[in-house]
Amino acid sequence: MDLDAYFARIGYTGPRDASLATLRALHALHPAAIPFEAIDCLLDRGIDISPTAVDAKLIHGRRGGYCFEHNSLFTRVLTTLGFEVEGYAARVRWNAPSGTPAQPRTHHVLKVGAEGQDWFVDVGFGGCVLTAPLRFAPGEVQVTDHDSYRLLPIEGGVSLEVRREMGWVPAYDVSLSPCVPRDYEMANWFTSTHPTSHFRANLLCALTTPEARYGLLFNRFTTRPLGGEPTREILDADGVERVLRETFGLPVEPAWRPIIERAVNAPAP
Repeated sequence: MDLDAYFARIGYTGPRDASLATLRALHALHPAAIPFEAIDCLLDRGIDISPTAVDAKLIHGRRGGYCFEHNSLFTRVLTTLGFEVEGYAARVRWNAPSGTPAQPRTHHVLKVGAEGQDWFVDVGFGGCVLTAPLRFAPGEVQVTDHDSYRLLPIEGGVSLEVRREMGWVPAYDVSLSPCVPRDYEMANWFTSTHPTSHFRANLLCALTTPEARYGLLFNRFTTRPLGGEPTREILDADGVERVLRETFGLPVEPAWRPIIERAVNAPAP
């Protein structure tokens, strides 16, 4: 793991130890520097989650990625620093209407040991990504800079909920049965290639900075400023390219233009 390159990518200059302070600092900086996106799924390029491919894309290529890329990278960083890390899989419930059938476990989350306590960690969940580790304390409301969260006990695991304007909203249900790397390879293959995967049809991108959460879905660009009211803009194709470059910091390629134009012409969700 090239820690120098990773730390330069996220702007971290602090201690290289396995302290809770280091975990908190990295957890805040990672989602502010490396966006959540799955553009390669729309380009039929597939998603390679091998360490070499993830580093080439997210660190050196200055691209973003989705959970299997973000949290596998974060796992290697934390392990190199001396943290104890365990990976789990979750069923996403975010934005799912009531009564929707259970989805496969296609989200990667982490448990990290620091200073004698277990912490719930996730740097790869789009528009409501954590910006700080949470204590494994079911039922306790835990406040972060952008949102409040709680972990509720369910059979075999915990459910993560986030508080928004309409109240408590389920994000995902986590099985506390540890995963091995091949579990994520299979889930990643499904998520990046299956025709029912929303990553195969939706242009989306998210970034959470100390100032705001930024989200792009098709051509709808949302800003949720810290302590302010959310705003939404409807963009044309040039506007989508602009926010991908200027807000999300992505190196937009000419090959992206057709999927951007399709997103602009997609019906509103």
